[in-house]
Amino acid sequence: MKNLGFSWFFCLMIWVTLNCLVGCQKPGAVNVGAVFTFDSVIGRVAKAAMKAAISDINATPTILNGTRLNLIEADANCNAFLGSIEAYQVIEKEVVAFIGPQSSSIAHMISEIANGLQVPLVSYAATDPSLSAKQFPFFVRTVQSDSYQMNAMASLVDFYGWKEVIAIYVDNDYGRNGISALNDELNRRMAKAVYKLPLPVRFTQHDIVTVLNQSRLLGPRVYIVHVDPDPGLRIFATAEKLQMMSSNYVWFATDWLSATIDSFAPMNGTALSVLQGVVGLRQHIPESNQTKDFISRWRKMQQQGLVKSELNTYGLCAYDTVWTVAHSIDKFINDGNNFTFSLSVKLNDSKTTQMHLEKLKVFDGGAILLDNILNTSFSGLTGPVRFNSDRNIITSGYDVINIDKMAVHIVGFWSNTFGFSVSPPETLQGTKNRHSEIEQKLGKVAWPGGKTKAPRGWVIADDEHPLRIGVPYRASFVDFVTKLNGSHKIAGYCIDVFTEALKFVPYNVPYKFELFGDGQSNPNYGQLVQRVADDVFDAAVGDIAIVKNRTKVVDFSQPYITTGLVIVAPIHNTKSSAWVFLKPFTADMWCMTAGGFFIIAFVIWILEHRVNDAFRGPPRRQLVTMFMFSFSTLFKTNQEVTVSTLGRLVMVVWLFLLMVITSSYTANLTSILTVQQLSSPITGVESLIGNSWPIGYQVGSFAHGYLSDNLNIQRSRLVKLHSPEEYETALRLGPDNGGVAAIVDELSYVELFLSKRTDFGIIGQPFTKSGWGFAFQRDSPLAVDMSTAILKLSETGKLQEIHAKWFCKMGCPGERRGKSEPNQLHLVSFWGLYLLCGLITLVALLIFILRMVRQYARYRRRQMKLCRPSSSVQTTTRCSQVLFNFFDFIDEKEEAIKKMFMQCENNPVPETPTSTAT
Repeated sequence: MKNLGFSWFFCLMIWVTLNCLVGCQKPGAVNVGAVFTFDSVIGRVAKAAMKAAISDINATPTILNGTRLNLIEADANCNAFLGSIEAYQVIEKEVVAFIGPQSSSIAHMISEIANGLQVPLVSYAATDPSLSAKQFPFFVRTVQSDSYQMNAMASLVDFYGWKEVIAIYVDNDYGRNGISALNDELNRRMAKAVYKLPLPVRFTQHDIVTVLNQSRLLGPRVYIVHVDPDPGLRIFATAEKLQMMSSNYVWFATDWLSATIDSFAPMNGTALSVLQGVVGLRQHIPESNQTKDFISRWRKMQQQGLVKSELNTYGLCAYDTVWTVAHSIDKFINDGNNFTFSLSVKLNDSKTTQMHLEKLKVFDGGAILLDNILNTSFSGLTGPVRFNSDRNIITSGYDVINIDKMAVHIVGFWSNTFGFSVSPPETLQGTKNRHSEIEQKLGKVAWPGGKTKAPRGWVIADDEHPLRIGVPYRASFVDFVTKLNGSHKIAGYCIDVFTEALKFVPYNVPYKFELFGDGQSNPNYGQLVQRVADDVFDAAVGDIAIVKNRTKVVDFSQPYITTGLVIVAPIHNTKSSAWVFLKPFTADMWCMTAGGFFIIAFVIWILEHRVNDAFRGPPRRQLVTMFMFSFSTLFKTNQEVTVSTLGRLVMVVWLFLLMVITSSYTANLTSILTVQQLSSPITGVESLIGNSWPIGYQVGSFAHGYLSDNLNIQRSRLVKLHSPEEYETALRLGPDNGGVAAIVDELSYVELFLSKRTDFGIIGQPFTKSGWGFAFQRDSPLAVDMSTAILKLSETGKLQEIHAKWFCKMGCPGERRGKSEPNQLHLVSFWGLYLLCGLITLVALLIFILRMVRQYARYRRRQMKLCRPSSSVQTTTRCSQVLFNFFDFIDEKEEAIKKMFMQCENNPVPETPTSTAT
């Protein structure tokens, strides 16, 4: 019994020892599959890079020590079906991981295989954003997804301020999903990739020409090209032949272009001539000694004839991909795991014996190896190799490259952390990790045509395809816009504003007017605006009101005239106010007339003071007499009479002026007391809503919709009117005789209607505020530029000149409406008469003063000659004394002065004897 127990223990020890030996034994070789297109821009570089990586790994004792890594390659031939077949054939050789493919379409197919057989698929070039970790858990990417690249591309478009682009892409998973990601990123930046132009997967020259010609019919001139690497650069070569590489165009390319041109041999640099001004992205590779050494090694391989292509970033990614798989396999082995495969129950139950799916085996350690790959961390040729939660490699960003003069220039860098900069992202570590718009910076870019100033990026129209502008064919109020009779010319106030505004737009805008309507009745303006939204017209020019529902479908320019809905109604007599006697004259007329009385009073007093006793006496009496005389002339009751000739002359002119003024005042006051003034039983919009009177509106106007929808007025009460003549007829008939109680229309029309009619008036103030503008399609750049042009028109006064040209020939309607008393008499009507009276009065006053000066001078000379002064009297006086003496002289009566002259002549003072020496 004891021997039996010992035997069992010995057998157990042998079994455990054998299992440990088997579990700890390293495999001699591990197979890794690689499915990619050998003869392609990326495939040629990737093939050589992967072989170099396999060679380095197998020669390095620190990794996979004792285990050889075998790379089993298969050519996918750029075909998803053939690639899938090759993948099945490779997986039959018990590969533990797939590397590749570079095609996103093939990656979709092989990812399904990888999921089913639990074999990790590590791609260095499949950038389709839809290859997500949730759908394909065994798919890992050692290159960034296109969602990351399109973030950079959208940032580049936004950096230069462009809002619309044309995306040319290959019509497969890679192209469609990449552009979809671009569209999302542009939408986040308030821009959008509106125009998407796909190319067939195997596109021809004819396909390119068709797409490019189609794009020329569109407005944007910013192109983003997202296709597979094309050594012939056929899209750009064709664009150059079509003269689409000029200074009006902007061309961006995703990293397919950098991969293509980096693969060119140096002697093939002339091919870059077709890329003048193109801006592209290239995966950023931080500088390192490891990368420099590999580049030197690559050149030696070229010299040895082992490699024919130049090295591009995808080659570096392929090299790092092999090392990523090698590190994960090394960890898998070191952790004591075995590479075992088992048959799938589902595949064994399959009856498709011709495909031999039962031979396919599931990799038992696939999940563990996948986890090792995701946790890989080492320094590779492309920089640190680490993976994020989306199973994409964490990269440094992109180089922004510019092709100028057949050379590739790096003008900046982009990273998701720092945005645009002129320094590599790795040098910015430790600085602020959130970029602001102020800090964004790129170097000088040479655009197509050689210019360094960024192109406008869009065109509104060209001579071959001018802007289609819809114009309302009005039947009434034709001063605003209509077609001239007997010609094809379209004219009007709105047309003049548009053509003048175009002169301030900093680029040429070819256009053609297209009439909307039949000319028999006014068209529906809502339908005209909708035609713009439906791309029947590119824009609409006319008396188009900017209202809420229209702004939802089109963009409007800055309003060029302010308007709003007003009420027009008949008017009748009103009662006179207590101050009606002031209404015949304006304020300036009253002030001028009152001033005339004071001036005449003063002048007559001066002229009559020396000769008329009625104007002499105490100062108070003189003041009262002076003004009583002046104001009594108005009523012709003055008792004083003028004596002097000059005074009578002044009075004749003044009385003539008073006669004209009083006659005009009497006539105008009579007119005001009897004329019809603005008044109506309708007091405002509330009274219209609260009654059942019929209301007129202009056909085609938005007033109908506003009254019915916003004010809830029954549509049966609304009467359609076509012309000003119908306005007048309906208002005169009134609501009881088949007419209307009032008309609701826009202020500009109403002012023009009232300019020729005095029997109607505006009730209250405008009850809506709006304006007229030009309608453009949504997001049209011309809407912004026309708004700026209209503001410039207003600032320069040209807008007012155009308005005056059309509506102010007989006085502007708005000015006439704004006058509180249109029948008042203005000073301008009498300025000639006032001027005549003023001149005669001034001449009379000057004659009087000259006579006084002459008389005083004669008096002084006679006084000095005949009346010798006494010794106590000074013979010289100061100037002020002379003036006082002069005013005293004037104040004397004329008779007193004459007596003074006679006294000096009749009673001379005897001469004083001359004293002599004794």
